[in-house]
Amino acid sequence: HQESIPVMRGQWFIDGTWLPLEEDESDLIEVEHLTRFLGQQMQDSLDSDSVVAKTVDSKDAVHSLKLSRTHVDWHSVDEVYLYSDATTSKIARTVTQKLGFSKASSSGTRLHRGYVEEASLEDKPPQTTHIVFVVHGIGQKMDTGRIIKNTGMLREAVRKMEEKHFSEHTEEHVEFLPVEWRSKLALDGDTVDSITPDKVRGLRDLLNSSAMDIMYYTSPLYRDEITRGLTSELNRLYTLFCTRNPEFEEKGGKVSIVSHSLGCVITFDIMTGWDPVKFCLQEHQELDLRWVSYEESCLLEQLQLTRNRLRELEDQLQGLEASKPLALPALKFKVENFFCMGSPLAVFLALRGIRPGNSGEQDHILPRSICQRLFNIFHPTDPVAYRLEPLILKHYSNIAPAQIHWCSAIDPTPYDEIRPTFINPQKDPMSDTESIPSPSTSPVLARKYYGESIASMGKASILGTIGNSIGKGIGGILFSRFSRSAPSGVSCAIEAGTPEGEEPKRTVDSQSDYGLSESLCSTVEMEHRIDFELREGLVESRYWSAVTSHTAYWVSHDIALFLLTFIYKQANVPPPTDSPDPE
Repeated sequence: HQESIPVMRGQWFIDGTWLPLEEDESDLIEVEHLTRFLGQQMQDSLDSDSVVAKTVDSKDAVHSLKLSRTHVDWHSVDEVYLYSDATTSKIARTVTQKLGFSKASSSGTRLHRGYVEEASLEDKPPQTTHIVFVVHGIGQKMDTGRIIKNTGMLREAVRKMEEKHFSEHTEEHVEFLPVEWRSKLALDGDTVDSITPDKVRGLRDLLNSSAMDIMYYTSPLYRDEITRGLTSELNRLYTLFCTRNPEFEEKGGKVSIVSHSLGCVITFDIMTGWDPVKFCLQEHQELDLRWVSYEESCLLEQLQLTRNRLRELEDQLQGLEASKPLALPALKFKVENFFCMGSPLAVFLALRGIRPGNSGEQDHILPRSICQRLFNIFHPTDPVAYRLEPLILKHYSNIAPAQIHWCSAIDPTPYDEIRPTFINPQKDPMSDTESIPSPSTSPVLARKYYGESIASMGKASILGTIGNSIGKGIGGILFSRFSRSAPSGVSCAIEAGTPEGEEPKRTVDSQSDYGLSESLCSTVEMEHRIDFELREGLVESRYWSAVTSHTAYWVSHDIALFLLTFIYKQANVPPPTDSPDPE
C-alpha cells in the first residue's frame, strides 16, 4: 500500500507568503488566542492602509506564548508576531533594538489568523462528474510511486487547460486517479534476480525492472496474476471513491481510463475478457516413430494434416472471438472512454489473429457495448507505439493519423470534421509486400497532405487491383479463404465519385475476387478516428525524441486539452434514444 499523505489544515498564516504554520504550533497559538481574545473584534481588512501603517513600536506585548523554538507576542487582537528563540536571532534582535529598531520590525514575522481571501459557500469545487483512472505500464517496479507523480503532472496540465478553455463548465468536474498495480504483485519473487549475472548489473537490473514486465505478461504462469491485480485495484479505487462520494453513482457519474504502454494491453484484456488459455489446444504426445507400419505412417500423415487444418480453424476462431467479451464484466463500472498512450496494443492484437475488416467500426476490435470510444494517442517517434486503424480497415495504413491540435491553436477544426489525408497517394494498396496486413507506425518522413477523397482513390485503383488479384492466382485465393477480413458474401459500396452511367454499388460474392473487394472497401471511412498523433516540435531531434517520447505524454498540454475535449463533449451530448418503430 502507498504511504498515507497527511492533510494540513491551516489556521495561522505567515504574512507575505501566506504559507500556513506547522499544524502543532498553529493549534497551540489558536487555543491561546481564543482564551485571551475571544469576543474582541479584528480589523475590517487585512490589506487596509491603516493596518499597514500601524506599527507596534510604541506598544508592549499584551500577551505572549512560549513555544519549543519560538515565542509569539500579541500586541492586539490582530497584531501577532512570531519570533525565533535561536541564539543568533536573540543576538541580532538585541543589536537592532539598541540601534533604535523595534523588536517586531527587526526580527518579527507577522501572523494572520485565516487566509488572505475569505471563504464563501461558492468556493467549494463542483461535485465530481467524471473520474479518469490512470494506469501505468512497465518500469513501475524500478521507480515505485512514479504513476502518482505522472498523474499529478497530468492533472496539473489538465487544470491549466480547464481554466483556459472550459471555464464555463462550472457544474462539471473531472478527477484523475492513479492506479498502481505492479508493486503489490509477487510474481516470481526474486528468482529472476538470483539468476542475473553480476556483470553490468546496473543495466541488467534496469531491464529486469522494466522490460521483464512484458515477459511476465506473456507468460501463462503470471498473466492471470497481473490481470487480477489490476482488476482488483481498479474495483477497489472505484468502490472507495463511490463510498466517499455517494452522489457520484446517483447522478450518473462516468468513468474513463487512460493507460500507458503495456497498461493499455492489460486494460484492454480486462475489459474484453480475453484469455489465451481458452484458445490453447492441448497437444497430444507424439507417437514413437521408431517402429511404424505403412498403415500407421499414412494415419499419422493424415493426423498431421488434420491438426494443421485444426490450427487454421482455431486461428480464425481466435480472431473472431478476440473482440467479443468472453465472460461477465470484471470491472464494476462501464468505461466511457479508453485513452491509450504510447500503446503496443496493435501488435498484440495482430499476433492474436485480428485482421482488417470492412465496416470501419470500432466494434471490430473493441465493442462499444464495452467501451463507448477508443483513442490511440502516440508521438510519431515513440518506438513502442503502433497504429490501430489499419487493423480495422487495411487501407488506413496509407492514411495519416489525425493530428492532435496545439493547445495554443486558435479555432481549430473539430476532430470529427477532420478529413482523412493520404501519406502516399501513389502507394498500391494491394502490392505483394502488403498482402498480409499488420499495424504500422507513422513514418518519420515529412508528409504531403492531399485533398482527394478516399472514394475517388478507391475507384482509381480498381483496374490495377484486378490485375494484381489475378496475378496472385491460387495463393491469393487461399489467403482470401482463410483470412478473417474476407467473409463470404462481402459487399462494399462506392458512394462517392461514381461516374455517370455506372452502377453506384457493386457486390463481390466470389472469394477469389477478394482483391477487388478490398479495393472497393477502401472507399469506406472510419466511423470515428482512433489514431491520434502528437505534432513534432520544429527543433526536435528525432533521435533524441525516440528516447524521450515514450514518457513525455504526462506533461503535454496538447494531450491534456485533447482529453478534456472528448470528456466534456460526451458530457454535453444527450444519450441516444431509440427511434420509434415505423407504422
